[in-house]
Amino acid sequence: MRFLFGRNKTTMVAPDEANAGRDRPAFAVPERHAVLGTPLQPPFPEGFGTAVFGLGCFWGAERIFWKTDGVYTTAVGYAGGFTPNPTYGEVCGGRTGHTEAVLVVFDPEKISYRDLLAVFWEGHDPTQQMRQGNDVGTQYRSALYYADDEQRRAAEETRAAYEEALGSAGFGPIATEIAPAGPFYYAEDYHQQYLHKVPNGYCGLGGTGVGCPIGLGAEAVSEPETDDTLRPIPGSAEEWRERLSPEQYAVLREAGTEPPFSGEYVDTDDDGLYHCAACGNPLFDGRAKYHSGTGWPSFTEAVSPDAVEIVEDR
Repeated sequence: MRFLFGRNKTTMVAPDEANAGRDRPAFAVPERHAVLGTPLQPPFPEGFGTAVFGLGCFWGAERIFWKTDGVYTTAVGYAGGFTPNPTYGEVCGGRTGHTEAVLVVFDPEKISYRDLLAVFWEGHDPTQQMRQGNDVGTQYRSALYYADDEQRRAAEETRAAYEEALGSAGFGPIATEIAPAGPFYYAEDYHQQYLHKVPNGYCGLGGTGVGCPIGLGAEAVSEPETDDTLRPIPGSAEEWRERLSPEQYAVLREAGTEPPFSGEYVDTDDDGLYHCAACGNPLFDGRAKYHSGTGWPSFTEAVSPDAVEIVEDR
């Protein structure tokens, strides 16, 4: 069998049909931010503000904010849905109602909530519904979850201003969900600061190129367009051949199969994530690996339901 990426779940689950979830988290959360060195969980310094944003895949979204001056800490998680303490697999399955979200803790003496809103608006395409770029699903919807009336007013006012700017540039209406902040459920350890841990990892975010007329916007972010941790997908066979080894090219681009018992990971039992050699996406967790006797690494399940698609090989 060979594996392909793919999913298309754009219909929100009804509350009474959502996953039941659990009373407590199913996993531990790191104590400190891998880049900033600050705590990921409360208590946070007195007087600091919090904001929760959903703007597509949370790997790239989190990096936008941790690079913004005045941000104390960031964390990725799940928000806006119905299932308590969900797992990544459940959220990707489309039956929790949650977005992939970023918790941002900021120092209001250094950056305002409106400035963060400008970073949010410019960091993605808020006119897209239930998707961002190639990432399709309800968990990738654009969303703002406000903590109080002041944040709600700022969100609505900046939305109106940005929608006017987008309209002048030929874009449609903003589809962003604006709602009160409910519980924020932290994501698994390997998702936190993912693009710091996996420099060549996938980042599917892309803005509209239209500046937000209120706040710092893209100026608050350190060179997002030239970040050398981005790994664009090649467009030609020559570019693929430059990136991949001959064997990788045969397997990934020509549907080939490596000889059994030849791979370096056949007999390893280490924990960790197995990534796609082409795009950097995580495919399997080492804890799900077992010895099948086939000569190829075998796993009981993928890292999430949308990580791979099983296609019959004829």
